[in-house]
Amino acid sequence: QVETACNGREAVQMVAEHPEGYYDLVFMDIQMPVMDGYEATRHIRRMDRSDAHTIPILAVSANTLASDVKNAIDAGMNDHIPKPVDYESVEKALRQYLG
Repeated sequence: QVETACNGREAVQMVAEHPEGYYDLVFMDIQMPVMDGYEATRHIRRMDRSDAHTIPILAVSANTLASDVKNAIDAGMNDHIPKPVDYESVEKALRQYLG
């Protein structure tokens, strides 16, 4: 099952409003209105809940320089998937982070 957020603030709100363990993985776009993916990830990681540090959050971005990947990791994301997203990248990420 897939759920979508229109911006980073909405993504944070969705995680906050659902019970711990509800989300198995988050694909986080970097460039979103209202709140970007870096800030949204930092908010999620600071939440006072057991899954805040364990839920895999994967950056999705057309910015693919080494510094962009580092920024994603520094913000608390687990990995970086380049755009345009292809099926193999998504399948690999799902296998890696969800078993």
